[in-house]
Amino acid sequence: MDEPTPLPIRPSRDQPVAAVASVGADPIIPLIECLIREVGEDTAREGLLHTPDRVARSLRFLLSGYDLEVADVINGAVFEESYEEMVLVRDIEVYSLCEHHLLPFFGKAHVAYLPRGRIVGLSKLPRIVEMFARRLQVQERLTTQIAAALNEALDPYGVAVVIEASHLCMMMRGVEKQNSRTVTSALTGGFQTDPKCRNEFLDLLGRT
Repeated sequence: MDEPTPLPIRPSRDQPVAAVASVGADPIIPLIECLIREVGEDTAREGLLHTPDRVARSLRFLLSGYDLEVADVINGAVFEESYEEMVLVRDIEVYSLCEHHLLPFFGKAHVAYLPRGRIVGLSKLPRIVEMFARRLQVQERLTTQIAAALNEALDPYGVAVVIEASHLCMMMRGVEKQNSRTVTSALTGGFQTDPKCRNEFLDLLGRT
């Protein structure tokens, strides 16, 4: 009996996305070709000729958060500042892949913190959200990872993160509920212990 052909080995999460192209064909490509054949399609059909390569590139992009650390994203953009009022960035677009079905979930993140003598460049908040979103995720963990990363990077008086998202695994399959949205939150420090602080955050979220 012939020995089975071993499956291609996925590059390590520690291997940068750019490095994959430099060592030859992406090992995801034959896996996508196999998937297409298994659902009954012809990989030689004109419309599917380049699909495995496109899907591989898409996955590398959508999961590129594994190649980054919080320090890479912040890149030294933390500044001494006496400002101690709330900093809030609302309506940050979020796109991620559910780790259970590999289907997208998408929505908005609202991220706030109470500075303790240090602030971070405003663009770094969406970049931190993006870094964690570009991994296989569940919304609950994504929310807490963003809060924990800011807490560690800034040591603020508190961090608040709220994510509102729609999940295609609930819309396209399963219960098929088109209008449901999932809301998750992570609160630390003053946002957790001080009702006034928490209410101010929620009030700001409610404003248009």
